Amino acid sequence: MSLEHSVDTKKALPTKKKSKRSPKARQEERAFWIFILPWLIGLICFTGGPIVASLFLSFTDYNIVSSPVWVGLGNYINLFTDFLVMKSLAATAYYALLAVPFTIILGLLLAILLNQKVKGQAFFRTAFYAPSIIAGVSVAFLWSWLLNPDFGVVNSLLKQVFGIDGPNWFNSTHWVIPSMALMQLTAIGGTMVIFLASLQQLPKELYEAASLDGARGWAKFIHITVPLISPVILFNTIIAIISSFQVFTQAYVITQGGPDWHSYFYVYYLFDTAFSQYRMGYASALAWVLFIIIFALTMLSLWISRRLVYYEYDNK
Repeated sequence: MSLEHSVDTKKALPTKKKSKRSPKARQEERAFWIFILPWLIGLICFTGGPIVASLFLSFTDYNIVSSPVWVGLGNYINLFTDFLVMKSLAATAYYALLAVPFTIILGLLLAILLNQKVKGQAFFRTAFYAPSIIAGVSVAFLWSWLLNPDFGVVNSLLKQVFGIDGPNWFNSTHWVIPSMALMQLTAIGGTMVIFLASLQQLPKELYEAASLDGARGWAKFIHITVPLISPVILFNTIIAIISSFQVFTQAYVITQGGPDWHSYFYVYYLFDTAFSQYRMGYASALAWVLFIIIFALTMLSLWISRRLVYYEYDNK
């Protein structure tokens, strides 16, 4: 075949024309950007801007009044010798170890109970979910009254029903963190609703087939329910870890970090450093260390879950 013939053949081949969008499509695109513009501006100015600013300030000595002074890694180096950093991290980690399993297990159990067909199902679902939308400060005041060692409802019931004296709860170094983990009872509604939604999507055919094979309730739960909702368990676990490392309101309202610094959480120390001591540079470094910790825990959770989480459409 000659070169001239191949060139003629190429010219004869039909060429694809670029499809032009209709005026209606362009109009919809412009409408999309117009409607999203306020959110986009807010994201850049009120979220992206402060994030970038805090990263810069974390390398400076800044007290709001005077201009930032560049100190390089000085703030991050000081973190390793700061007693309160280690103390607050220990308190936060202890709280997370109690609150995360408590939230996941209780949320799943409540979802299973509320997934049963019983009278008043809608009422019970609303009753268990409603406390989770109450403001954190109100919940803190409520629990400070319920767990009051002198006239609290919980200690009164323990005395009248079991004949035992209740603990000193928020005033005890041994009980202050478990008390705050117990407060998750009123914040568990969101976790419960997510579990409930996942349970309602499970195929009934699997349970019917398991029943024909002689499987009972516990076997169905372990071998069918848990594997199928394992992605939801992972999601709720990650959310619970992130929330537990950001705990602040309970300690700020009830204990102010006491007794003996045992509820002086990491975010409480960050808040104190920024808005009581006005050490904005050091507080920014604390914030970025918290981000690194949460990011590392999230990645660790995803790595551990690779062989524990079942994905229905996983081709591996």
